[in-house]
Amino acid sequence: MATEAEKKIISCLNQDARKSYREISRETGISVPAVIQTIKRLEEAGVIKGYVPVLNPEYFGFGLIAVIAMRISQGKLLETQKKIAEDKRVVAVYDVTGDWDSILIGYFIDREDLNQFIKQVLSLKYIDRTVTHLVLNVVKNEPKIPL
Repeated sequence: MATEAEKKIISCLNQDARKSYREISRETGISVPAVIQTIKRLEEAGVIKGYVPVLNPEYFGFGLIAVIAMRISQGKLLETQKKIAEDKRVVAVYDVTGDWDSILIGYFIDREDLNQFIKQVLSLKYIDRTVTHLVLNVVKNEPKIPL
């Protein structure tokens, strides 16, 4: 379980992961050496998995976001999910409860790109069915953990 100091430090990184240790120290009231040690420990433990810029997908030509529900048969859930997750257009794959076995989120250039992807997925041996939802408007897409 995260300590209060860890939460404060991560909250600062959530605002701007490029902040210096000194800035984080100033904002949290935690000494610079403690900030450095905490961040390094969290990185080594895999709590902090990396740092990435938050991008606008449309700038890079991805005009469609799709949420795709999948039904996967014969106990091949993980194997099939891993295969689908290899596609660079797929940004998230989840095991879910309910009527579907898995939900994925993907970024696509256009309808043809999405069409090709869906046909590729449906050609996989253990995919029984998919339902695709196109995102019309992104109201909130927050990649940060709420601390």
